[in-house]
Amino acid sequence: MFACDGKYRYVSSVKYRQIPNTGLYVSELCLGAMTFGGDEGTWGLIGKLDQKSVDELVHASLDAGINFFDTANVYSRGLSEVMLGKALGERRKDVVLATKVRGRMGTGPNEIGLSRVHIMQSVNDSLKRLGTDHIDLYQIHGFDPLADFEDIMQTLDDLVRGGKVRYVGASNLAAWHLMKSLGISRSRGWEPFRTIQSYYSLAGRELEREIIPLLLDQKVGLMVWSPLAGGFLSGKFTRDGQDEGGRRAKFDFPPLDKEKAYRIIDVLKQIGGEHDCSAARVALAWLLAQPAVTTVIIGAKRRDQLDDNLKSVDLTLSTEELRKLNEVSALAPEYPGWMFAMQLSDRLPGTTRTMPVRNS
Repeated sequence: MFACDGKYRYVSSVKYRQIPNTGLYVSELCLGAMTFGGDEGTWGLIGKLDQKSVDELVHASLDAGINFFDTANVYSRGLSEVMLGKALGERRKDVVLATKVRGRMGTGPNEIGLSRVHIMQSVNDSLKRLGTDHIDLYQIHGFDPLADFEDIMQTLDDLVRGGKVRYVGASNLAAWHLMKSLGISRSRGWEPFRTIQSYYSLAGRELEREIIPLLLDQKVGLMVWSPLAGGFLSGKFTRDGQDEGGRRAKFDFPPLDKEKAYRIIDVLKQIGGEHDCSAARVALAWLLAQPAVTTVIIGAKRRDQLDDNLKSVDLTLSTEELRKLNEVSALAPEYPGWMFAMQLSDRLPGTTRTMPVRNS
């Protein structure tokens, strides 16, 4: 069954959201492939999934209606891309496939960063590993202080015009990086960044200070990574102990204020109890209720984790539940945010926002 109401489209019970200004719809949950294939070092702590386990998670996601998959060339030194490509197989044509470039992929001086040389080499390598002739969303994986944004954006535009890439996106940029790149693309007539992939969670709402107002104003999509703050908001971590088998116990990332996070978990568990669901599901539902969010990237090492995360799309939080979560996770006021809030009172009576209001 198919239905459409503007920003959202539905197939069965699955909801799809439009990447702004593209006409392209992606599932509001995206399966991330960072857990695929890790064997040692950081990647071993994050994943270690073999091909059989990857196939199970990918196929279960596809069967549930997920049409968006995200990886990066640097994940497990390219093995994640290989395993994802194999798992998708003939169903590749049914999905929106995203990967990234920037990280070190070899020992040479030019096998890292966002130079034209490294981007051009990396896209070809990713295409081979993924077993596809094009990448739907090709993202820079962060800021490179040695590469010029004009060179970066022209190179990405060339990839789109050459047919190897459909759209381009960014990840882990500051607001000024993103706005500068958009300005360059607009002035040159080049393909602009359509999305940004950033860390955002109830335990990490810093994105709301500068980047989210920019995204709403410039109509750029938001892909959320680490929506459970590296598993901390799963509910398995308490003041008395932690999940020794979880990733956070071995790889304490992303950084957070743990005492504040425990207070957030208390509220998540309370609301979860009222809905007979996990704290993780409530945390994901909160993100899906945020207006700037296009898709939330979920990662899993086990089928039961995936199944629980997938159910978050069916949880609608009440106004009062959202208020409780917003209150316990609120950012401390910072300048110029508190000044904006003060000055808005005479222009928009009743406004209590602490961040800029976008122009309509």
